[in-house]
Amino acid sequence: MNVVALKTLQAFWVEHPRARGPLTTWYKLTRVADWRTPNEVSATFGSADFLADNRIVFDIGGNNYRLVVRISYRFKQVLVKFVGTHADYDAIDAATVGWRKP
Repeated sequence: MNVVALKTLQAFWVEHPRARGPLTTWYKLTRVADWRTPNEVSATFGSADFLADNRIVFDIGGNNYRLVVRISYRFKQVLVKFVGTHADYDAIDAATVGWRKP
């Protein structure tokens, strides 16, 4: 899959260094994936939560961080919509969040 917004993840882990390892692992697994359905995402990341409009919420780093993405299965693209701490995530609406933290 093509992950759009690696720089967003990198900027986050500069601010939160403990997130670097878990986000890098997520990125590497996602880059080599060839997901065609939500079930295939679940096979890779069993704790992923699926929302409308092909949005997925991932628990990162033992649920310390949250990552919201939108997947285009047809174009094999994963668009990062939000990355933040669990507390940051509680302050947003994952169904409508855009690129930046609130």
